[in-house]
Amino acid sequence: METHVQPVLFVSHGAPTLALDGGAWGTALKTWAETLVGVRAILVLSAHWEHDGPIQVMAHPHPQTLHDFGGFPEPLYQMQYPSPGDPALAARVVDLLTASGLEAELDSRRPLDHGVWVPLKAAFPEARIPVIQISLPVRRTPRQVFELGRALAGLRAEGVLVIGSGGIVHNLRLLDGSSDPKPDAWATGFESWIADRLTLGDIPILFDAASQAPSFAKAVPTTEHFDPLYFALGAAGASGIRSVHDGWQLGSLSLRTWVWSE
Repeated sequence: METHVQPVLFVSHGAPTLALDGGAWGTALKTWAETLVGVRAILVLSAHWEHDGPIQVMAHPHPQTLHDFGGFPEPLYQMQYPSPGDPALAARVVDLLTASGLEAELDSRRPLDHGVWVPLKAAFPEARIPVIQISLPVRRTPRQVFELGRALAGLRAEGVLVIGSGGIVHNLRLLDGSSDPKPDAWATGFESWIADRLTLGDIPILFDAASQAPSFAKAVPTTEHFDPLYFALGAAGASGIRSVHDGWQLGSLSLRTWVWSE
């Protein structure tokens, strides 16, 4: 079977309720996924799995669906994403990371968190493609997360779709539950600054976004949702970028999603 080089996706996964009604975000992900050819497996780094120590690589052949949130409608807790795992790919990921000087080990119990299954349920609702997840280091710099992605970039040529799942603007303290919330200027300004740097391919200044980007502290009060962007950039290399979706949820959650492809 012919092997196709797969793209890299950064998806802003918003609140878990997108699994109930993904709206334009869900439609955009599904439409994009339908253009893909020859996806053998999916590898995701999510904001919701941080680990202090060696990078953990999911190795369960049939990972469970983790409902790692509270206070949402009951139907959300009944949702499952029964994709198969891929223990052989997990072992290959550990080998690649080790060869790059990074400590890594297999985790045979880890389930899929909502940063993985919510966007995948929108993009690949049949849940037939094997999925594995890797952890985000607790002690990290943007460059280190970038290097983690770069260490795994070669998997794209083996038919593996690489995804960083997080959020460009992710401030839970400023959520707006009104009927039609709009993002404030600080939020759109920050997102636009990031988008411009990505379009220009200005990686060095993105590494220093915490001091260079406007309203960084407000847009990124903690970095676990933003840092998967660096993972995607590392895996993307010189691939061209385009926007898959541009939208907002609850005023302070960006749903901006980009793809890099050959």
